[in-house]
Amino acid sequence: MVFGPASRLGVSRFDETPPVEWVPGSSPEDLETIINAVYRQVLGNAYVMESERLSVPESQFKRGELSVRDFVRVVAKSDLYRSRFFTSCARYRAIELNFRHLLGRTPYDLEEMRAHSTILDTKGFEADIDSYLDSDEYQNAFGEDFVPYIRGYKTEACESMVQFTHLFQMVRGASTSSLKGDLAGKQPKLNSLVINQTPTPVVSPASDGASFRNPPLGSRTRHGVGASAEGKVFRVEVTGYKSNAVNRVSKFRRSNQVFLVPFDKLSEQYKRIHKQGGVIASITPVN
Repeated sequence: MVFGPASRLGVSRFDETPPVEWVPGSSPEDLETIINAVYRQVLGNAYVMESERLSVPESQFKRGELSVRDFVRVVAKSDLYRSRFFTSCARYRAIELNFRHLLGRTPYDLEEMRAHSTILDTKGFEADIDSYLDSDEYQNAFGEDFVPYIRGYKTEACESMVQFTHLFQMVRGASTSSLKGDLAGKQPKLNSLVINQTPTPVVSPASDGASFRNPPLGSRTRHGVGASAEGKVFRVEVTGYKSNAVNRVSKFRRSNQVFLVPFDKLSEQYKRIHKQGGVIASITPVN
């Protein structure tokens, strides 16, 4: 594939756009920007009509009566959010979307999804929303003043390469909607993948990625020379190494590289690439 802006898999805007933060003395224009950013993130890039906006909480936020986290909580508990992403969606699809909207990542594993399903069964919808926003993870990542943002492609937000690949099943670029135009619609996208801890191909949205769905062939099937019993050999294309703490001397980008990595070494290679400042352009099984 061609390296360049399209090869960044739709995460360049997330990577290059500073997080939106409330600071003391924010102007009315800044506050409006924060409000719109909360709607965009929490409602999954859905269009919000003027009649659907939460005018009272917006006014409270502008007067300083609500923090950014408080406003996120109000939007996530609103009838608008509930009708779009809870009552009309399958249970595990709703949980997937909560992770995307409120923590900016995909679920780690089946147990994490089950934990939220249990909260829904025993305490209800609002208590489950609180469980995301009151978590140590949310506080450490966003605190009271930052608008949540997509961060699941970053090393610190992932526990494994499997989870990294799952992000691209949920987010196909900065402008993608959580529901509109998504082939999965309101059905779970990650359920079986999370249960089996199955990685998926990472495909650029510049080609067929916008409509990509996980193929029937599981990535854990033994396939390719040197494949371990746990999975295939994967071809990892890396572009645009940036100078960072590891390589402060050079001001120039290093050349693009291609690695052939067995499944059981993917997580290790993923962390090494990101530590060195590289950007993963694609991850595909070797035929």
